[in-house]
Amino acid sequence: MSKGTLYIISAPSGAGKTSLVRELVSGNEHIVVSVSHTTRAMRPGEQDGVDYHFVGKDVFLEMVDSSAFLEHARVFDNYYGTSQQHVEQQLLSGHDVILEIDWQGARQVRKLFPDSLSVFILPPSLEALKQRLNSRGQDSEEIIQRRMNDAVNEMSHYAEFDYLLVNDDFDAALEQLRCIFSANRLRQLHQQRVLEKLLIDLLK
Repeated sequence: MSKGTLYIISAPSGAGKTSLVRELVSGNEHIVVSVSHTTRAMRPGEQDGVDYHFVGKDVFLEMVDSSAFLEHARVFDNYYGTSQQHVEQQLLSGHDVILEIDWQGARQVRKLFPDSLSVFILPPSLEALKQRLNSRGQDSEEIIQRRMNDAVNEMSHYAEFDYLLVNDDFDAALEQLRCIFSANRLRQLHQQRVLEKLLIDLLK
């Protein structure tokens, strides 16, 4: 069985990363999303173990001390982390694994998985980004402005990523994302393992 690829997907808040990833994974048995641990409160409609593993700060810090996380960071006064054991198990089972993390987490992951591939999703404009954040109706103007400031900082690290795409038209951005995953699965090293028997038969 061919080992899967680890993908890092980053974007500023409001760029549409979560919606794109959800649609990408839907109906595709080869791709899974790593469910992160977080100390933030559960939002309406979210499910523990599906959207995040919601844990207390004490539990999270204990996991940090035991080196349970592939990467972890503090974002908006809350902690987020990725279970290393879970990611490695999924990769060994042949799944491509997606990590939805920020640029800081991406740097940590690249040190342990230098063969990982990274994608950065940009909004079409700052105006569109702010409009998307406002349309959520969940945050105050002060928090939205803070997210906008953080978004500019996040986007300044775009050059650290392998692929860039702009989420202006959702369907177009989704197709571009699918192309990245499809093309990587057709690379020679991956296909050599998948098509081992065929290659042996063809080269008799």
